[in-house]
Amino acid sequence: MITDPTLTRIGQGVELHHHRGQPDAARDLFAQIWDDIGGEQGDPLHVCVLAHAMADVQEDVHQELEWDLRAIAAADRITDERAAQAGVTLSVAGLYPSLHLNLCDCYRKLGDLDRARQHLQQARDGIGALGDDEYGQLIKGGLERLAEQLDDAT
Repeated sequence: MITDPTLTRIGQGVELHHHRGQPDAARDLFAQIWDDIGGEQGDPLHVCVLAHAMADVQEDVHQELEWDLRAIAAADRITDERAAQAGVTLSVAGLYPSLHLNLCDCYRKLGDLDRARQHLQQARDGIGALGDDEYGQLIKGGLERLAEQLDDAT
């Protein structure tokens, strides 16, 4: 169970976007949280999760890519101990398949299929860190869909 108040606020934004169909409200909340945590200088766990969520509410794929790149850069600075302290049940390694999935999709949308395939492979390489739960199935399904889209693009 998430015990970190900032992660709880980010979850509220995700709820606004994915379950209530209010991406503008989510984007506004995420922007406020970004300021509150000190932007990229904030706690790497907060930066990673927030940037990952912020990418999802961008209307421009270039901005989406910028946020996804911030998220993966921050993930490189998170420890398993810090994640556990916040109540995150995934290991840090379990964050990467989703991060690479999003980067793959951005590069696909931008027509950079070589980079898209690189991130698809990196996501596949890390998939073993995910469980066979709902989240793991979601990411695996996303990877399968993107692989098909990349195959169709050639």
